[in-house]
Amino acid sequence: ETGAVDLVPIRTTGDRIQDRTLAEAGGKGLFTKEIEEALLSGAVDLAVHSAKDMQTWLPRGLAIGAVLPREDPRDALFSRSGARDLAALPPGAVLGTASLRRQAQALMRRPDLKVVPFRGNVETRLRKLADGLADATLLAVAGLKRLGRADLLGAILEPEEMLPAAGQGTIAIEIRAEDAGGAARLQPLNHAASLAALTAERALLAALDGSCRTPIAALAEPQGGGLRLRALLALPDGSRFHAGEEAGETADAAALGTELGRRLLAAAGPEFLRSVR
Repeated sequence: ETGAVDLVPIRTTGDRIQDRTLAEAGGKGLFTKEIEEALLSGAVDLAVHSAKDMQTWLPRGLAIGAVLPREDPRDALFSRSGARDLAALPPGAVLGTASLRRQAQALMRRPDLKVVPFRGNVETRLRKLADGLADATLLAVAGLKRLGRADLLGAILEPEEMLPAAGQGTIAIEIRAEDAGGAARLQPLNHAASLAALTAERALLAALDGSCRTPIAALAEPQGGGLRLRALLALPDGSRFHAGEEAGETADAAALGTELGRRLLAAAGPEFLRSVR
C-alpha cells in the first residue's frame, strides 16, 4: 500500500510563550496540547513529538504507536569563555536556561552560578548568548544534529555531569489508542531498544509523579543485553538531590523504571517533593 502523507504544521502554546519557564507557564503539556487535540478530534492521524515534551500521563484515548531510533541524548555547553565543562565557567557566571533539570544539576556542581530564564529555539538562544544576556547556556545535542548544525557542537557534557531529561533525543509517534491499523502501519518504524529505554524512563516519571515543576533526570541505555537506568531527583537550587540506578532485562523496562522511581521517592521522603510543588 502506498500513498502520500499530508503534513499538518501545528504551533503549540509552548512555541508561543517565550518569556517564562515551562514550570511557570503550566508544564510541558504546552508543547503537545494543540497537537493532541487535533489527534483526538480526527483532524490528524499521527502526532510526532519530542518524547521529552510529552506529559507523564497521556490524555485518555491516546498512546505511543512507535519510537524512532534515539539520537544522542546528551546536553552541550555553549559559553562565551569557551569553557569545556561546568567547572571551567568563570566564577559567578550567568547560565541561561529555562530547564529546572539543567538548572538544578548546574547548581549542584557550581552553586556560585547565577541562572536566568532562556527560552526560544536554538538560534534565539545562541543569539541571546552572543548578545551577552548570559555567559553560558545548554542545548540538547539531538536538536542540533537534527537541525543539521552539528558543526556548532563543542563541549558535550557526559551524563555523569549532566543527566538528560527522560525521553531526550527520542522522537515518539502518538496515535489514537483504538487505531489498530495505524499501530500496525507504524511497526516498521519502531526501534525496539529506543522504545524500551523510553518505557523505563517514563515509568520512572510516573512513579515520581514527575512534572516540569520537579527537576528529574533519567537515562536508560543498553547494557550487556539488558538495560541500565540512571536517575536523579533534585531541588531546583541544587542544594539537595537523590540519585540512583537500576539494571535488568529489557523486557522488564517498565518495572525497572517503577522500581527505581519508588526507591528514589522513598529516599527523598514526602517533604522533598512538597518543597518544589
